[in-house]
Amino acid sequence: MNDRQVDGFGILEVAVELAEKGEEFVLATVVWRAAPSSGKEGSRAVITADGKVFGFIGGACAEPVLLREASEALRNREPRLLLLGTDDEPNHVPAGMTVVPISCQSDGALQIFVEPVLSVPHLVVIGRSPMSNTLVQLAQSLDWRVELIDGPDFGVEIADKKSIVVVATQGNGDEEVLETALAIDPVYVGVVASRKRGEHLIGYLKDRGVSEEKLKKVRVPIGLDLGKTSHREVAVSVLAELVKLRSAGELNIGAAVSTTKVEETAIDPVCNMTVAANEKSRPFVHDAQTYYFCCPGCRATFEKEPAEYISQGASC
Repeated sequence: MNDRQVDGFGILEVAVELAEKGEEFVLATVVWRAAPSSGKEGSRAVITADGKVFGFIGGACAEPVLLREASEALRNREPRLLLLGTDDEPNHVPAGMTVVPISCQSDGALQIFVEPVLSVPHLVVIGRSPMSNTLVQLAQSLDWRVELIDGPDFGVEIADKKSIVVVATQGNGDEEVLETALAIDPVYVGVVASRKRGEHLIGYLKDRGVSEEKLKKVRVPIGLDLGKTSHREVAVSVLAELVKLRSAGELNIGAAVSTTKVEETAIDPVCNMTVAANEKSRPFVHDAQTYYFCCPGCRATFEKEPAEYISQGASC
C-alpha cells in the first residue's frame, strides 16, 4: 500500500490492519483549522512507529512536526493536542495544548489531535481444559488477542517475540510444547504446573541443550497466590499476574515495533518552522553552525542578514 495515497475511510482501514497485526501507531486528526492551511477539519493520517505516513493532514510545514510529536506520543504512551501556528487566538488554545509556532509565509493554523494506538497483548494458551477456556474468556473480555491451541497443533508460526505463551497441557506433552515455545523466544513463557513438575521440565530442557538464558525465562508455577482455588479459578490468578506484569512494564509487547531512528529536526531561524535536519532542508553553514530552512526564500533571507536572526535566539 502506498503510504501517501490513502484518504477517507481508507485511513481507518489502515488503522484496523495495523491493529490486527499488533503494531503500534498514531492516529492524527485535524480538529480545527484557520485558513489558508492545507489541512482540512476531519483530515486524518496514520503514522507508524517507523515513521511511515498514510494520509494527509497538512503540507511541508505540518509534517516534520507531526512526525516528531507522533514519535513522542508513542514513547510516552499518551495522546496530545497540537496547535501548529501561533497562540494569538486564545479561544483556540486550551490548557495543556502543545503550541508549535509556524509562520510559513501565511497566517494559517491547525489543531491536530495525536492519539497513540498501543498494541494489546497477544495471548496464546496451549491446552484444552476448563482452566484454559476460562483464561481465554477472561482475556477476551479485556480485548486481548487470544488463541487457544491444542498441544499437538502448537508450532512456531502460532506466536512471535511479542506474544505471551501459557502452557497448560497438564502433563500431556509439556516438554515438547515448552521447547517449541522457547524456540520462538516470546516475551513471556509460563507453565501451569506444580513446582515439582516445573523442576522436571527445566531439567529436561537443560538436558536437551537449551541455554541457561532461555531457561531463566520459563515461569513455573504461574499465577498470583489467591489461596485455595478451584481449577477454573487458577485462570483468574494467571490473568491477574499477567495484568500486574503488564502494568509494571515487564511485558514490553510493543518494544519490537519501533526500530527506526526518528529523524532529527531543526528550527528554521527565519520563520521558526520545524524542519528535518537533512540535505533536503537547504542547509547553510554560518560560523561553523549549520542552519536548515523550509524554503529557498527563508534561506536567502538568512544569508543576507544572518546576525539579525541569530540574535533572536533561533538556531538549529
